[in-house]
Amino acid sequence: MNKKLFIPLVAATALAACQPTTETAEDRFIDQLLSQMTLEEKIGQMNQLNFDQPLDTVKAQVRRGEIGSMLNIPVDIINEVQRTAMEESRLGIPLIIGRDVIHGYKTVFPIPLGQAASFNPQVVEDGGRVAAIEATSQGMRWTFAPMLDVSRDARWGRIAESLGEDPYLAAELGAAMVRGFQGDSLNDPTSMAACAKHFVGYGASEGGRDYNSTQIPLRSLRNVYLPPFQRAIETGAATVMTSFNDNDGVPSSCNDFLLRTVLRDEWRFDGFVVSDWNSMGEMMAHGVAADRKDVARLSANAGLDMEMVSYTYMDYLPELVAEGAVPMEHIDQAVRNILRIKYRLGLFDNPYIDTDKPSPLYAEEHLQKARTAATQSAILLKNDGVLPLKTSQTVAIIGPMADAPHDQLGTWSFDGEQSHTVTPLKALQTEYKQVKYHYEPGLRYSRDTNTDRFQAVKRAVRQSDVAVVFVGEEAILSGEAHSLSNINLIGKQSDLLQAVKSVGKPVVMVVMAGRPLTIERDLPYADAVLYSFHPGTMGGPAILDLLFGRENPSGKLPVTFVREVGQIPMYYNHHNTGRPAQDWFTPIDQIPLNAQQTSLGNTSFYLDSGRDPLFPFGYGLSYTRFEYANLRLSDTVASPTGVITATATIKNVGTTDGTEVVQLYVRDLVGSIARPVRELKGFQRVHLKAGESKAVTFTLPVQDLAFYGKDLVKKVEPGKFHLWIAPNSAEGLQSEFRVK
Repeated sequence: MNKKLFIPLVAATALAACQPTTETAEDRFIDQLLSQMTLEEKIGQMNQLNFDQPLDTVKAQVRRGEIGSMLNIPVDIINEVQRTAMEESRLGIPLIIGRDVIHGYKTVFPIPLGQAASFNPQVVEDGGRVAAIEATSQGMRWTFAPMLDVSRDARWGRIAESLGEDPYLAAELGAAMVRGFQGDSLNDPTSMAACAKHFVGYGASEGGRDYNSTQIPLRSLRNVYLPPFQRAIETGAATVMTSFNDNDGVPSSCNDFLLRTVLRDEWRFDGFVVSDWNSMGEMMAHGVAADRKDVARLSANAGLDMEMVSYTYMDYLPELVAEGAVPMEHIDQAVRNILRIKYRLGLFDNPYIDTDKPSPLYAEEHLQKARTAATQSAILLKNDGVLPLKTSQTVAIIGPMADAPHDQLGTWSFDGEQSHTVTPLKALQTEYKQVKYHYEPGLRYSRDTNTDRFQAVKRAVRQSDVAVVFVGEEAILSGEAHSLSNINLIGKQSDLLQAVKSVGKPVVMVVMAGRPLTIERDLPYADAVLYSFHPGTMGGPAILDLLFGRENPSGKLPVTFVREVGQIPMYYNHHNTGRPAQDWFTPIDQIPLNAQQTSLGNTSFYLDSGRDPLFPFGYGLSYTRFEYANLRLSDTVASPTGVITATATIKNVGTTDGTEVVQLYVRDLVGSIARPVRELKGFQRVHLKAGESKAVTFTLPVQDLAFYGKDLVKKVEPGKFHLWIAPNSAEGLQSEFRVK
């Protein structure tokens, strides 16, 4: 315990022991510390500094108690700055050091969208745990993840950070990531505080343009966008970050309904809320704050505890408190929330990096878990019998992503290192040495438009039995501030694929990207397609394991793949509409000339791209086939407090062992408001040997069918429900039950 705090706290603790109280030791510690703080020291706790100033300047601010948190601070000076806080400031309050450790610190896992494709909470939890172990060894005790924005627009660059388009999947995997980062106890030195972001609705930004406005009505907010955050809070997420966007005109960083009514009053969240980078300052650009003083007033009164880098709290809260424009109790509550997390992290006892411990960076166990994650995250979208390859085949290795160690890591990989990234080419040279290959990238990077090497590509393909073409996106083309209106393969990659196919050899297309690309135009030129959302440090060996059949693909799409960008937004859990699209409709090429004005089918579809996506949510192939049969329900009538058990037999009817992600969907046929045509309510990864069958059972509490209806009260409404046990959101065995 910090000696500066220990002496007065001893007396306070002794006094408290003599009196009946429900206060915990944590409460007493925080109350006693808060009672000793000046207004300026309290406001200092609410201030987060980016390390972009001279060290002496920073230490002087820390010494005066003007900084509560820092981010992006060099590892080699963390102990020095913390020592300044602990030993040279008046009260010795430690800093909380933050860093964007989104999908790995040094050992980089697949981007979150890729991890979501595994449909495996353990993979996601392992990713968070490895990241926490590595990052905390270098002084970082707070990360800005998981991102829980339900994301239904592939134009939005930050879809790469998301866990997909489905609230249930995002909630389950987001909770797993929180568990991974925070471990069994925040007090463990290898645990780091998670931060559920971006609160809330950011994934619905208009046109897929980053930082843009959203127009989410309250029922959709409650039923779709808030549930992943609520699950993260229930799991124990220590912090929450506000989003950049305004929703219905109100920026999140001054939205008291979200920050006080929902987060504090309804969910009983007792951690702290931080703004996103200058999201408070941007309220002036939004047009809801007149100046920086107004910014500080609005956010402090809304319940935003810590300000990231915009410093309006430091500059204006003293006079706002003096004027009575910001009540002192708002300041005290914000500081109490911040101190609470510092206490739970054990920072008052030991804020320092243990330089004597062996480094856990790139531990063999970490690399193996990253490899497993990359393996389970890859989705087989097409296979005309080409895969798996044989090690006896000569392979042409083509394309700009075959050996792109930086880009393979994906967005938000600040600390990942190219020198440790194992690309497919490198894995071929080290782990698959028996395979003969010819390497000719054809293009230097994904945006390259120079086709001078295409003839060399064709020569390499002619000398080979099969061509594997690695295409996709550079890391910089997805992530924050990297929205696109065209999400085809960029540069001359489609032309490269066609050139390879023209040789007449079998072609495998491997895509490494940060978003679902519109690849329909490329499918005719590939006999097989393996999709890997930027797979991280161990992506290369994982992909080769899949291509050569050492592993069997098991990933499923966490987001719908559209045929072309004009279909966006398209997601599986949409409403039926009053005129749902049918199998029969008139496509554009069948409209007769000089046709009289008709409605051509009277249903909701596109004349040019139809009604269906290219690949539905939950889709993914295997090297074997699975049959679904014998769907049985425990009851066909249930009470609102009851449970429905659904069982189906899943059989591996192929000759290869494999893992199937079995999915449970429901539909509420009649509600007080329109309900989705399907909603994911469960999933299981089931491993089956060739010829093996298993009864797979889902337990569905009827309370899981509750939603916010016309009256904005969450409850289960009686009526008929459809239920599916399915391989994806567009197929499956169907039954029905009724809630009385």
